[in-house]
Amino acid sequence: MSQLFTPFTLRGITFKNRIAVSPMSQYRSIDGYANDWHMVHLGRFAMGGAGLVYTEATAVESRGRRTHGDLGLWEDEQIQNLKPIAQFIKKQDAIAGVQLAHAGRKASERRPWHGETPVDDQDVETRNEAPWQAIAPSSIPYADGWPTPIEMQQTEIEEVISAFGQAARRAIEAGFQTIEIYAAHGFLIHQFLSPIANTRTDQWGGSESNRLRFATAVANEIRNTIPEEIPLSFRLSATDWLDGGIEAEQTIETSRALKQAGVDMIDCSTGGIGGTERPKRMEIKQGFQIPFAAQVREKASIPTMGVGFLWDASYCEELIANGSIDMVALARELLDDPNWALHAASALDDNENFERWPEESGWWLMKRDRLLEKLGIRS
Repeated sequence: MSQLFTPFTLRGITFKNRIAVSPMSQYRSIDGYANDWHMVHLGRFAMGGAGLVYTEATAVESRGRRTHGDLGLWEDEQIQNLKPIAQFIKKQDAIAGVQLAHAGRKASERRPWHGETPVDDQDVETRNEAPWQAIAPSSIPYADGWPTPIEMQQTEIEEVISAFGQAARRAIEAGFQTIEIYAAHGFLIHQFLSPIANTRTDQWGGSESNRLRFATAVANEIRNTIPEEIPLSFRLSATDWLDGGIEAEQTIETSRALKQAGVDMIDCSTGGIGGTERPKRMEIKQGFQIPFAAQVREKASIPTMGVGFLWDASYCEELIANGSIDMVALARELLDDPNWALHAASALDDNENFERWPEESGWWLMKRDRLLEKLGIRS
């Protein structure tokens, strides 16, 4: 059997293979509620053979949305629309996962096709979408031209930590089987972790251990809320790619601390903290973030998920086989080919007679190939 298609267990959950669908924001929610778009978007990946299917970044507070179109779990009423989605994913023998998020100073942003710039009065006129006040660890704008966020006070910090816990409770009630916390790409938890965005001098900033405090508080809150058998992952930006920002050594220490707080896996990405300075030292190529995941896995002794420009099945197979990482996560490649996992199995000679396909389609594909072979019109 291909190593990419071996099962993998975290706590009480076993993934049928090592392929995850990375969270992909769709910006199609209304007031945070899921709809048919999310069912079809996520359902096709489950049918396509992935072992783990994550929702897009799902806001734990209304003010924690990145855009007006973000998915949310900040109120109990949002549970009901997510239930059939989680149920359908599970019926396809995949694990239903949710990524919980708070945008912090990146909140109140336009959707990508509207410019990925701050929402303003023009959006009120054209789409009836008003801006809202962002919060952050420090009153530092995300980038030039962005509004200044309000520095969070102790009560607001406690409110957001509690919001993560309540959103996790709702996720479990909706039927999700694993939770990932979005602590990368310049979102709120990343803002607390990075000295570029966090210039506080109280218990939540300054030293590395203080900047780590918010992330571990969120992990503890969720771990104390969800059932013991539910795995908890964190997506981290392993480096800010900027001088004076997060480096791999800090991420290893962060991963060790999160493991102590009950986190089971680290999803290793990079960058996204924002600011006026362009990222340095970043060379984008296939698997360019994998070395960070491999370091965290080895030095923090915690399972890792590798992400970023992954598309070749043989390459992904090698990453699992040589012990660099424990799971791979794909996003845009799956948008192009929702059946990537099934095609990968065929490429790795682990899908004889389309046995990994849903029987409703695998039977027909096998019949098609036999006919084509018989006729000799397609190799």
